Amino acid sequence: MAEIERYTPDDRRGIEQIYRRTLGNEAADRLRLRWDWVRRNPAGGVEPPYWVVREGPTLIAAVPLLPVLVTIGGKEAAGTWSTDPLVVSERQRQGLGGSLLRAWDRGTRVALGAGLSPATRARLDEMRWPKAQPLSCLVKPISRRALRIPTWPVAINRLVSALALPVVRLVSRTQPLREEVEVVRRFDARSDRLWQRLAGRFAIAVKRDARYLNWKYIEPPHVRYTAALLRRGEDVDGYVVYRHLREPQGRVTQIVDLLADPADERGLKTLARWVDREARVADSDKIRCYTTHAAFRRVLRRSGYFMVKSGIDLTVKMNALPAPKGFYESTDDWHFTLGDGELDH
Repeated sequence: MAEIERYTPDDRRGIEQIYRRTLGNEAADRLRLRWDWVRRNPAGGVEPPYWVVREGPTLIAAVPLLPVLVTIGGKEAAGTWSTDPLVVSERQRQGLGGSLLRAWDRGTRVALGAGLSPATRARLDEMRWPKAQPLSCLVKPISRRALRIPTWPVAINRLVSALALPVVRLVSRTQPLREEVEVVRRFDARSDRLWQRLAGRFAIAVKRDARYLNWKYIEPPHVRYTAALLRRGEDVDGYVVYRHLREPQGRVTQIVDLLADPADERGLKTLARWVDREARVADSDKIRCYTTHAAFRRVLRRSGYFMVKSGIDLTVKMNALPAPKGFYESTDDWHFTLGDGELDH
């Protein structure tokens, strides 16, 4: 008989087998590479957390979880990010995925999900979860190649690039920084003070202290990020985390995380202009940023970014505290980026 239980250290090989059977060898290899890093999660325990379905000695399903501390209107609560449940092929369509999602819901104070599949989202809708919200996406073209579509003929791509070139040149022109920006190898106590100042500015956000930021962006063995701080004297008033990657349509600079006072337009523009310069040095064709907060989106649009359709939905359900009126209807004062959860890993 199948039973739903929490992961134990003896289940590691079973988890790897589930990844191999459901996602393939590459996913299983990536899991092994990340295992010790996940164990060092400052919001987690000594082992990566999962809900698993056990049938005798064999694991037949699991749901991966990523613990985080969440700030809700300045108050902290424990939360977990979840991805889609993993169910071996011969046991699919038997309700195991829904059972794992219900166990996750019961076992967390703040449930978070991003980029969940339509099937998972449908199960959450059946459980009467709040409606998913889009994780807004903005893109800034910085070369004529930015608008190429791999499925278009070469002639069409060339025509579109030629027609768009004047606009690209206008929005991608170099702007002065006007503030000091410093690339760092570690976040320190200045980042703690920054978060203490800003935590109450957001209706909900993952706690971004130095310990979490170092674990999330400095220490991962499977991806490399660059972190830059906005400095004003001895203080740090913001930061940006980004990386450069190759995609089928060209080279992209991805803003993975961004933080500053939402009212600090000058500081936000400085961080955006720093990434502009870094993207040009890396020969990127465009810059992409996912962010929920309305003030951040507004500054990015004034900095040459365009809103595009987002393929990522954000799911939030608060069990720890009653949600204020209208909380789930708009993400304008939420602060989530691509770096939250596991979307960029």
